[in-house]
Amino acid sequence: MWNNGKKCAVVLSFDFEDGSNWLAAGLSGSMYISRGAYDARVAVPRILSMLDKYNIRATFFTTGYAAERNPDTVKEIHSRGHELAHHGYLHEAPSKLGLEKEKEILEKGSDILAGITGERPRGYRAPDGNLSPHSLGLLQEHGFLYDSTLFGGDFHLYYPEVNGEKADIVEIPITWELDDFPHFAFNPNPLFVGLSAPSKVYEIWSAEFEGAYKEEGMLMLMMHPEVIGRYHRLKMLERLIVHIAGHPGVWFATCAEVATDWLEQQK
Repeated sequence: MWNNGKKCAVVLSFDFEDGSNWLAAGLSGSMYISRGAYDARVAVPRILSMLDKYNIRATFFTTGYAAERNPDTVKEIHSRGHELAHHGYLHEAPSKLGLEKEKEILEKGSDILAGITGERPRGYRAPDGNLSPHSLGLLQEHGFLYDSTLFGGDFHLYYPEVNGEKADIVEIPITWELDDFPHFAFNPNPLFVGLSAPSKVYEIWSAEFEGAYKEEGMLMLMMHPEVIGRYHRLKMLERLIVHIAGHPGVWFATCAEVATDWLEQQK
């Protein structure tokens, strides 16, 4: 149960990367660059329109690269009441960076987002899904409220550990099963074929919602505009939203909102 009396929180999060994910992997061909451009050109506007339709606020984990290239899109996301969170600069893997470089990128990404929106990001998601030994400490030092990178929970937030001690930061856990990329993405080299039918993913995600609702916890969906933004997939997400909204006591919230609420419950 949440402080506002709601039974279950549902967070829709989107990793807005504009091709920085492909560039970080050394893939700079026109196929990859145009896939990234699809984010701001087609997918994000389509997603924003759907969120408006259901009066839902979401969290957009945004790379500094994507923000620099698409400041008007970032402003639009912010103006509609959505949260902008940190997702690296060029989708760098923190686990492969030294302390000083990781700190530099953390500050650079925050500065870029703050320069566009006027607000510094309060949350972070590691671009490659792996934190370095320094990451949580750096997030604490820079005043972040939460991280959303680790897989150590499902329907409930928790305090991660730094050097064997409880960190002063909230963890909003994620999982591959609730990530659109493994289900839907396609890459020819190296070959990776998701391309699942939306009905299959709906079955998984709706069942996970049942668990979150039963345990009075939180459902976290991790999505990517270039993936979920395709029309047939977004229709599946809309169908899921309608299904979830039909349950009493559901709270669609941003990451920052659920982290703040959870912290209040720990006092």
